[in-house]
Parts: sequence; structure tokens; C-alpha cells
Amino acid sequence: MKREYTYDVNGFQTTVFYEDETVEQIFLPLLRKWDHIQKKLQRRVIIFLSAPPGTGKTTAAQFLEYLSKREKDIQEIQAIGLDGFHYHQDYILTHEVYRDGKAVPMKDVKGCPETFDIEKLKAKISELKEGDVKWPIYDRNIHDVVEDAATVTKQIILLEGNWLLSSEKPWNQLIQCCDDSIFISADETLLKDRLIQRKIKGGLAPSAAENFYEQSDSRNVRRLLENHHKANINLVMLHDGNYEWVKKENNNE
Repeated sequence: MKREYTYDVNGFQTTVFYEDETVEQIFLPLLRKWDHIQKKLQRRVIIFLSAPPGTGKTTAAQFLEYLSKREKDIQEIQAIGLDGFHYHQDYILTHEVYRDGKAVPMKDVKGCPETFDIEKLKAKISELKEGDVKWPIYDRNIHDVVEDAATVTKQIILLEGNWLLSSEKPWNQLIQCCDDSIFISADETLLKDRLIQRKIKGGLAPSAAENFYEQSDSRNVRRLLENHHKANINLVMLHDGNYEWVKKENNNE
């Protein structure tokens, strides 16, 4: 049965719908696994959740945090994101990246790996291993990064973002920073529909939304699907937004 969940995320009410099977057979086992890892290691643990745009990874990460707060026998996790490591908007508006041998405005491909400050991310992850830290977020109301907007305090940290498991240099160095990893894949046609609808809901005309998909989102989807590290946990997103194991025998659950 599909169930509705409403909870607060950064001051905003969020509503999601997940099947009981997804919660009982995927989300809760993951929380129990991470609780076990943390108790065994007796230190802060960092989990990477990587997936192409449109797979609902941010919503899933935030739901896992919400669910951990409801379960008495599982310690709380804290979900944080990669998006706060975008370059600031004034930088993006004045710089270019090279794609297919040509310089293109960074603002036209915002979201690709080159629009993130990976050195800043690596430094912050190092801090995270030492103690509580301030974490930047990406504010979609102002379309820019807000520094030190969140405080990371929990012992189990779920870090989500498109490129965390990318096998391209220099992103391929990050995998050594995590204690567990998840990758979510999905059918490209499904992602296309979801990403175009997301842009339309954000105010773009249908033609502009489709053009943005072809010029930016579609390239990011293919780029990550073709170039990523194998994760410890592999899920696939279904058409209704729920998930299933890619191969249960590989997940060590």
C-alpha cells in the first residue's frame, strides 16, 4: 500500500508517497545497516548517495532522516547535500566551461561537475570527520549558495549528490571518503519526463524546459550513468517513484 508522509525539511512542509514495501524492505534495512556500522566503528560514518538528476535522491535522503527519527531502535541520521558546493552565482555568471571542445557559459550547464568547487567539498568532508561543522546549502529561492546554513551534528551522515560516485577525475578521489555508498539508476526516458516536468513547475515554458533538458540535464544523466563507481548498494527507481534492489544478493542485507 502506498502511504503519504508529511514532514518538515529546512522549515518547509514536504509530502512524499512511498509503498510500504519500499519502507520495510529498503529504507529500514539501510538505516539498521548504518546504525550497525556506526556502533562497530565507534565514530562518525559518512554514506554517499549518488544518482542522476530526476531520481528523487534528495527526497529519499530527507525521508531516511525523517524515518530514523521515528524508529526508537535506530539512531538518527542527518541528510546533507552536495548542492551547497556549487560555485556562487556571481562566479557562474562570469565563467565558462569547455564542452565538446567549445567554451560555453557556465550558467547554461549549471549542475555539471565543472560547476562545483570540489576542493572546497574535500576540505569540508575532512572537517566533517573531525567534528561538528557548518554546512553550505543551495537556496533555490535565490538560486545561490548560502554558506554555513546548517550545522552537522549527528554520527551518521548521509551525503547526497549527483557526482559523489563519479569515476571521472578528480571526483573519483571522493569514494575513499565514505563508509558506505548507494547508487540509484533509472530509465532515461523516465528521467526525461520527470526533469522536464520539474522545469515546467519551476516556471519554464514547455519548449524551454525541453531545450534545457537536451542541452544540460540529458548530458548529465548519461555522463553519470556511464561513468560512476560501483556502489555497495544499488537501487533502481520505478515509474511511480519507489525503488527496488538491482540485485539483492549484492547488497549484503
